[in-house]
Order: sequence, then C-alpha cells, then structure tokens
Amino acid sequence: MDDSRELSRRTALALGGSGALGGALILAGCAPSDSAVDGGGDSGGDAGSGASTPTDAAGEDVAALADIPVGGSIGATIGGEPVLLAQPTAGEVVAFSAICTHQRCTVAAAGASFECPCHGSVFDAATGEVEQGPALEPLPSVPVTVEGDRVIAG
Repeated sequence: MDDSRELSRRTALALGGSGALGGALILAGCAPSDSAVDGGGDSGGDAGSGASTPTDAAGEDVAALADIPVGGSIGATIGGEPVLLAQPTAGEVVAFSAICTHQRCTVAAAGASFECPCHGSVFDAATGEVEQGPALEPLPSVPVTVEGDRVIAG
C-alpha cells in the first residue's frame, strides 16, 4: 500500500474530530484548490499574488475611446491585470477589476453588464455593483481618464 496518499476529508474528520489541530485539518480540507477557484479552465483565474496591480500602471495607454461602445463594455489589461472598461455615456469611461469578488474568476464584458462564467454573478457595467449573486461585493473600481480619443490608466 502507498503511504504517500493525501489525507481525505473523511479521514480528516475521523481523525481530527475535535481540538485545534482537528479543526485546522478540516478547514484545510475544505479550502478551494487553485483549479477549483478558476473553474479548471482558461476562462477563470486569480490575479496571482505578487503581480502588479492596475493602479501601479498610471499613465499606461489602455484603449481607444472608439473601441468602447456607448452603453457597453470591453475587456482590457492595465499593468498586466485584467480590467473591464465601460462607457455609460458618451465620453465617460469607468473601469473595474475583472476579478470576481466571489471566487476570483475572470469576469467578462457583456454589454451593459459584466458576467462571471464560473458561478453566474452579474455586475452592472456602469457601477460595478452586483446585480445577481453569488458575489456579494461590487467589483473594485480602477482609476482611468479620457485624454482625447484614448483611455489612460490613473
């Protein structure tokens, strides 16, 4: 028999029934793995620790204003991180992190809303607010400005 097998949740419950160590084992067994967080495919993922944040890239050219439909949205990157850009009214651009506040999957632009492909959360593209859960928190806003016909980070 191979003794290098991982401890199953059932075994952890049987062995650790009570006490601090048992509780820690149970919690560790219930923690999502990276593949569970991102749905196991390329459509999701986490931002990664240690990566630059969109706010670190002030001055970066992000997109052409003409590429963002009025009343619609697009995906982009700022500082190597996925963001969502929307143009609620002509000439007004808002940006949000594309990382879902539920389980960190990458959210997609979908016209006047943003949709998480992993668990179905929907966010308002103009405000980042949750329209449909399971996410409970809005998408964090990312500062952008419009300079001429370009959208600039910061």
